[in-house]
Amino acid sequence: MKTASAVIVALLLSLAATHSFALMGFFSGPKTVEAQGGEIRIPVSEVSDGKAHHFSFSGEGAELKFFLLQSGDRLRAAFDACDVCYHAKKGYSQDKEFMICNNCGMRFHSSRIGDVKGGCNPAPLTHRVEGGSVVIAVADLAEGTGFFK
Repeated sequence: MKTASAVIVALLLSLAATHSFALMGFFSGPKTVEAQGGEIRIPVSEVSDGKAHHFSFSGEGAELKFFLLQSGDRLRAAFDACDVCYHAKKGYSQDKEFMICNNCGMRFHSSRIGDVKGGCNPAPLTHRVEGGSVVIAVADLAEGTGFFK
């Protein structure tokens, strides 16, 4: 019985380490966004603090998840999924200047987000900054539907 208890405690500690932001209340889940005129607009001022901001959009028969992250002088956007681990539907969390795959533990420097694709890298999401807002076309979000079905 002591062995089973030790295994359960070890498992809970492992989950806490992997998902520390969620368990400590720092990350309550993605913010739901809606489109107007075929685009999603998010104020740059809300996402330019160097922290990963997770969002969710209902479309194409799936909840499409993505995150925005200011890195250096660029605002970066990526789906909360990758070509390898998307099936686990665990997405990414942030550890300082790195995004970490919540499924396999691979780490990606924030300066690579949106530039490097394939493998376990967060899948880039096409976007633009216009008039103080990050603009994402619904059609570009729909390109990632396969990650979330």
